[in-house]
Amino acid sequence: MNPPVYLRNWLHHSPWMVRALLVFVTLSAVFQFGAFALSQNFVISYLAAQQEDVTFALQMTYVGILVMLPVQFRFQRYFEPRNYMIVILSCGIILAVACLFIQDIVLFFIIRFLQGLVVCGIASCMFVQVSPYLRTEHRQVIPSVLLYGSVLANTVIIGMIASNVSLTADFQHLYYYIILFLIISLVIIMTGFKSRTDRRPYPLWQIDWVGAVFFATAAVAFAYTVIYGSKFYWFTDRRIRLSSLITVVSVLLYVLREYMIKRPLIQVRTLLNPKIWLGLLLLAVYYGMKESINLIFGYTSSVLQWSPSQTMELGLFNLAGIIIFMVLSTGLLFRRPDIFPFFLVVGFGLLMVYHLWVYFVMTPDLAFGDLIVPVILQGAASGMMLVPIVVFIIRTATPAAGYTGLVIGAYARFTALLNASAGFYNLQLYYNQIYKESFLSRITGTDQQTAERIDAFKQLYLSKGYALEQATSLANAALGRLIGTQAQLLTIRAVFMQLAIIAGLIMMVAGIVWILVFVMKKANVSSGKN
Repeated sequence: MNPPVYLRNWLHHSPWMVRALLVFVTLSAVFQFGAFALSQNFVISYLAAQQEDVTFALQMTYVGILVMLPVQFRFQRYFEPRNYMIVILSCGIILAVACLFIQDIVLFFIIRFLQGLVVCGIASCMFVQVSPYLRTEHRQVIPSVLLYGSVLANTVIIGMIASNVSLTADFQHLYYYIILFLIISLVIIMTGFKSRTDRRPYPLWQIDWVGAVFFATAAVAFAYTVIYGSKFYWFTDRRIRLSSLITVVSVLLYVLREYMIKRPLIQVRTLLNPKIWLGLLLLAVYYGMKESINLIFGYTSSVLQWSPSQTMELGLFNLAGIIIFMVLSTGLLFRRPDIFPFFLVVGFGLLMVYHLWVYFVMTPDLAFGDLIVPVILQGAASGMMLVPIVVFIIRTATPAAGYTGLVIGAYARFTALLNASAGFYNLQLYYNQIYKESFLSRITGTDQQTAERIDAFKQLYLSKGYALEQATSLANAALGRLIGTQAQLLTIRAVFMQLAIIAGLIMMVAGIVWILVFVMKKANVSSGKN
């Protein structure tokens, strides 16, 4: 492990302090990504937006990250690290300040995209700076652990700050904390990095800017199609047909260009390897299934009326599961890189238990303690599978492909999260409609239970001083809310049972493959001895 030439000499004596400072700078960037996921009500009310607009704004940041990711590695070879980080941190501060004053939803979308560029620029640069402090055999794994681990964990960490801010002040004050973190990071870079190093710059004119534009167009159009499709009744609407066409054309142009030019953003030929597609499929399935935890958080906040701090406290248990099992899986990966099916068996097994557990404990009077174990199991599954799958994708790519495996894995994550968001949304609409219609078909004027429940509600409101007509109206509304709650409860149970079955099937297939590989190795060893 050779100390990097871009750090000042006084930092070379404390590698652990360097790692801590670099991780802090990374989190200050990633916080910008997670914080806005917690300010959805602010965006809806302050910018007069719809729920789909909020989701689209969140995805715009991820589009910015994906556009910047392959370009970022070239930037780092051209600019001095200190000067580059000063500029990009300053841009992050300016964009955070702009969020305090912006009142137009379109401008907010643009700022979110630019923040994605900033997040990727800071985080990727920091992971490259950490590499010299790692052993050679660890340099392929640890940056992936830090990248994906920080993305998984940042929402909970910044959420603890956001919950306290929302209880004591205007939610906009959260941006002041983000600005403070970025200023501290700026001070760290200015005092800890050398202003000049003896590096040979890599020319920027060799970057495929046209390919980056093609990809950005395809990603934005795809996100628009998936997010707004249900609202506009999919292909019956001209806007969805147009965005779908733009997506297909842009993807084709992007792939063709990357295949033909000499220095592409990604090595498209890597996709000819079937193992890459296996890894991408597993990553997509994992991300799609893990997002079910958002149904729990949504149920606790909207139906059970939990405070933001309670939701974030529950998220801390999930974070604990992620960290513990990510450390465990990383250690196992170093010692036994050939047991990839084992991680799938354990990971999908934990996901199956998690979904079954929630299926059986989900009730209208759900308590905080009822969810501690399942959210830990969900975090454990994430920690057990994420790093091995990502490393499998990276190692499957040829050495000449460079960072292509990491970039393609990020593409798969973006696609999987979008599909999961749209899938869960449509599944909820479908099951909610079925269960509501089932309940309403049983409610008649002669139904004794319905009459008793409405009468109980009516008496409750009469006892609070409402007039008879008002009490009757409020009782009917209360019955409607009760039906909605029960329908949502049954919807969550139905979705979780489906996901438990899928996780169980994948676990069995992975287990069979693991056994077959073990038997074949034993047979080869025996034949070798003979």
